Amino acid sequence: MTQQTVVTLNSIFQLKITIKNCKPPIWRRIQVRDDTSLSKLHRILQIIFWWTDTHLHSFTIDRREYGVPSKEDFHPVINERNFILRHVIHQEKQRFLYTYDFGDGWEHEILVEKMLPAEVGVHYPRCIAGKRKRPPEDCGGPWGYMDLMEIRKNPDHPDYAERMGWLGDVYDPEEFDIDLINGSLKRLR
Repeated sequence: MTQQTVVTLNSIFQLKITIKNCKPPIWRRIQVRDDTSLSKLHRILQIIFWWTDTHLHSFTIDRREYGVPSKEDFHPVINERNFILRHVIHQEKQRFLYTYDFGDGWEHEILVEKMLPAEVGVHYPRCIAGKRKRPPEDCGGPWGYMDLMEIRKNPDHPDYAERMGWLGDVYDPEEFDIDLINGSLKRLR
């Protein structure tokens, strides 16, 4: 009689991430392994929105703040490197917050849509859907972005030339390239 080896695959969390206070909504749907650290989830979120990772960030889960602790912190921050998703996510429909750039205040609501079995041969993490390009960094948060999008529509606005010079001609708020995102996710270590 031969002995059979059983391979156990991790569970997969399907997450929908929406940048709060932006209209129309800017969002991504991803699938990640349940053993993904919060530190790695931060890197994944940076990739799927094309943020530049030049600002501080934190996760707020069940009223606890996770991030990169610093001696300058005003309140305790739990080290995100010490926790994986299955330690802090307990059920479908759970929501938590990822904040990027404390000055601009880009808050991302993360919804645990599903907990699924992993599929053999599928690379995780992966982006499976999304809408719209992320806002430009350092534009003043959601309210600055919404203001910028209104100015963009009105060439007669007194700030149009200055703002468009800063924004550039190639910014298309409707742009979303899932293949480019997934190519970058495959290179993530």
